[in-house]
Amino acid sequence: MKHILLIHTGGTIAMAEDKQNGGVNTQNSHPLENTVRELEELAHISSENFLNVPSPHVTPEHMLDLGKFIQKRLDQDAFDGVVITHGTDTLEETAFLLDLILKTSVPVIVTGAMRSSNEHGSDGPYNLISSIKVAASDQSAGKGVLVVFNEEIHTAKNVTKTHTSNIATFQSPQYGPIGIVTKRGVFFHHTPVKSACISITALSKKVLLLKAYAGMDGTLIENAAKGIDGLVIEALGQGNLPPGTVPSLMRLISEGKPVVLVSRCFNGIVQDIYSYEGGGKKLKEAGLIFSNGLNGQKARLKLMVALEMTSDRTSLQQLFDQ
Repeated sequence: MKHILLIHTGGTIAMAEDKQNGGVNTQNSHPLENTVRELEELAHISSENFLNVPSPHVTPEHMLDLGKFIQKRLDQDAFDGVVITHGTDTLEETAFLLDLILKTSVPVIVTGAMRSSNEHGSDGPYNLISSIKVAASDQSAGKGVLVVFNEEIHTAKNVTKTHTSNIATFQSPQYGPIGIVTKRGVFFHHTPVKSACISITALSKKVLLLKAYAGMDGTLIENAAKGIDGLVIEALGQGNLPPGTVPSLMRLISEGKPVVLVSRCFNGIVQDIYSYEGGGKKLKEAGLIFSNGLNGQKARLKLMVALEMTSDRTSLQQLFDQ
């Protein structure tokens, strides 16, 4: 029988609804305790309560500490897989950061719930059962950190939360899931390309994320740029910006602060196509770094990690090409 490390960090999956006032919050006891006992039929489970916070309270430092904790436990004990329960609002960010930094071929699965433990149709127990199945599957090894939700298996790189309340919220725009979970087992139909992990011991760099909009000028960039080490901006379309933003971005680059460009569209990638002022071709020539399909929140984390190793523009571009 496989030995699975189950790590709880909080979130809706660890909460219950107060029937008097309708509020949803954490409880003294974890609502999945009974489910965990049932899981012993699938695998031998070792549970750890790492955090118990709502996911908007999770910081990159928490994510890094979680990664260090997982790495230490995997180095100490012969676990066959890891499952992490997490709140959904920042679940994709935690999964992606772990995917960047963990050195292991052991399956690492992140899951959660959109409905708390005592709501009708609570999805937490089933998502947890599905995740244990995936973590215990030999096919899951070497595929990086995976997100399992609503019977689907997604890569940490591509998955994102697409709906505020629907239980099918986690999707991978453009790419789709790489596998499914059924009553009969775990089935993969795609194999993801896994990049090499990045070894870091701290996240000391401050990186800001901004979203472009029609008529945007440099005011927000100038005010927000004080004290930052880098900037990620969600550009229009294939990687274009209003011309009023360009002088402020050029100043950042001249100060040695990298600017990474992603698209605010959730399908497609940014490319250096248009040569008008603020167009992608001009921006790339000016030194902006183009990301290969990441959304803004993940590009921010990747830049934070990358800046712990280098601030060289060419090296950063190579990392974002992966």
